[in-house]
Amino acid sequence: MATWEIHGHELVTCNCVYACPCQFNALPDKGHCEAAVIYEIDKGHHGDTQLDGLRLGILYQWPGAVHEGNGTMQIFLDDRATDAQAAALESIVCGEDTEDFATMWWIFHAMASNRLPTQRVPISLSVDIEERNGKGKVGNVFDLSAEPIRNPVTGDPHRVRIDLPNGFEYRIAEIGSGTANVRGDIAIDGINDTYAQMAELHISGTGVLEAA
Repeated sequence: MATWEIHGHELVTCNCVYACPCQFNALPDKGHCEAAVIYEIDKGHHGDTQLDGLRLGILYQWPGAVHEGNGTMQIFLDDRATDAQAAALESIVCGEDTEDFATMWWIFHAMASNRLPTQRVPISLSVDIEERNGKGKVGNVFDLSAEPIRNPVTGDPHRVRIDLPNGFEYRIAEIGSGTANVRGDIAIDGINDTYAQMAELHISGTGVLEAA
């Protein structure tokens, strides 16, 4: 397998409540799962191919829980990427050159038996993990936004973090309120003031790396 490593950050939204059941080994609260995600690579490589500064987006949809499979996914690659970089990014998020079950990408791809054609589009992303704010856009297909969860009485920002010492995606994620507007071929319409996750990524084909 080619070796790869990515250090970057992510903005994730899904249709579940703020306490996304997947993070707690529970079933999705609405019975199905929809997610829209944007990643940005600060520094990374796949073999000899450098990936610094590139972004990618993915849409996911499952009729039930993720582990029950039969999902649909579509990958969107940064249109600034060279052909070699695009191929490297796609291989990573399809779980190639990765130990079994080591990353979220390996698992999500294994559980998504339906793949729509990959597209190369302009992608933007701006995230402040500490402040739980973020926004991004993937071509004309979807856009995401996130803000802090608000106390329903005072309106003050409410801070929640998820700590996964043995997670396959991150160690600590800040949780916010997210919204996604999707206009693509995957009919996602349930992400509205629901779960948003902002986290630093340091991950390789063997899983999450401890040292940043």
